[in-house]
Parts: sequence; structure tokens; C-alpha cells
Amino acid sequence: MIDTAAIKSYFTGLQDSIVSRLEAVDGTPFRDDCWTREHGGGGRTRVLEEGQVFERGGVNFSHVMGGNLPASATAGRPELAGRSFEAMGVSLVLHPRNPYCPTAHMNVRCFIASKPGTEPVWWFGGGMDLTPYYPFEEDVRHFHGSCKAALVPFGPDVHAQYKAWCDRYFHLKHRDEARGVGGVFFDDLNEGGFERCFALTRAVGDAFAEAYVPLVERRLDIPYGERERDFQAYRRGRYVEFNLVFDRGTLFGLQSGGRTESILMSMPPRVQWRYDWHPEPGSAEAKLYEDFLPPRDWV
Repeated sequence: MIDTAAIKSYFTGLQDSIVSRLEAVDGTPFRDDCWTREHGGGGRTRVLEEGQVFERGGVNFSHVMGGNLPASATAGRPELAGRSFEAMGVSLVLHPRNPYCPTAHMNVRCFIASKPGTEPVWWFGGGMDLTPYYPFEEDVRHFHGSCKAALVPFGPDVHAQYKAWCDRYFHLKHRDEARGVGGVFFDDLNEGGFERCFALTRAVGDAFAEAYVPLVERRLDIPYGERERDFQAYRRGRYVEFNLVFDRGTLFGLQSGGRTESILMSMPPRVQWRYDWHPEPGSAEAKLYEDFLPPRDWV
């Protein structure tokens, strides 16, 4: 049985707990923006802009429904096209100002597709990934170790599968380049019954704060200059490219008539592109490309 009340209670509680942790780090309160959707549902957008640590951060909850699943939601399940849907989840993106602090993304969600006369079809999805600019190996290992620890209770091979899925998913095909150093990603999860899938999704959501916040706390006071900010802005361009071209969550939100301001809060506030730019050999910027972006096992 699908316990939508329990799912919603967990997601709203997760949003509150993560926002509280981030406000403690930044010292700035998040803007709280509740909204309703014309075709059904709504959400609560929590946004921080121009904070002491985070240049922009958003932790969003949404619960929407509609008469037809958008194409982005049925890409892997064409047999569900035309069904009504209910979708809810928490999605966050955090862009610290200091280039030595990595950007992070996390999402946990549930979909229910319904058709009169048949049992509802449900599935969970989600994951988290890290996008550093000037990476530290211990930070990347900590993040991946936290992801693995969250998934170990669900089977010996689950983390390896979801880690590889993340590497494939957060890959800019038009550049043949990773967006960041990965993490874990899963979708269309309904194996083993509702309780197992919901528990796995909760494990990923609950692991995020300890996977990420300590990295920010370690690096937020490292001095930086315009060179580092310039490179950060350049690499943030990759983030924008991925979100607008490939990201299924962004596409689902726009295709389903979601709230544009909440969907696009994931965009970094300062970004730039250059024509055919390459890092200087042996530089700290080159190290990102050579030692961190190629997928590898970190734990």
C-alpha cells in the first residue's frame, strides 16, 4: 500500500532539518516561499541568496498532480503515457561563494501514476552529487563514503550500481565530460516493495547533511582571489548546460507546468563561458580535469 501521508511527512521534515543545518552554517535565514499550482498541488521553496557562505542555495519541497504524465517522466516507461500522476519530493542545490567549497545537489522524490480500473504504479528516485572547483581528495572520499554507508544496508552491490549510474547520468554528452565527481543516483525504484524503497530513499536523504556540510565548514575560510572566482564561474557554466539540456527533474518541472522560479533556483548566480578555453598544464585548474572529473572508485 502506498502511504502518501508518510512520504509527505518525511519530505517536509527533511526540508526543515536541512534548512536548519544550513542556516546554522551561514548565519542567514532562508526566504520561505509557499506556492500553489493552478493544475493541482503546490510546494514550499526555501531560498538563500547572498548569504555569508552561500551565494545561492535552495531547498525545495513540491507536491504536484495532473492528468497526464509529462514525457520526461515516461521516457523509461512509455506504457504509462496518458496516466494521471502525483509527484512529490525534495530537491536542493547549494552554490557557496568560496571556490574551495564545492557545489552540491540532492534530490529525493516519489511518483505515482494512476489509471481507472488498474493498480497505481509507483516508484522512487533520487541521489546526491558533488561539483567541486578546487577539490580535496579527502573531501571527495568523505562524500562518497557517506553515500556508500547510506546504501550498505540495502545490499552489497547497491552502492556500486548507483554510483556508476550517477557517473553516467551527470555526464555532459556534448562535451564528453563529467559535471563533477559524482555520488549516487537512482530512478524508477520499486524493487522489493514499498517499505524497502521508501527506506532506501530516506537513507539517501538523511545522509546528505553529514556528507556535505563538513566539507563547507572545512574550506569556507580558505583565502581566494579573482582567479579562483573566475574559474568557478567558468565551471558553473557546465552546471547550467547540464540542468537545461539533460536534467530530468528540470525538464519534468517545466513540462508539467511547475513553478519556474522554484525550478530554476538551481542556477548559479554568477556564470561565464569562454571560447575553447583550456587550463594551463600543471595548474590547480588542470588538476580538476585530470585527477577528479574522470570517474573512479573513491571508497
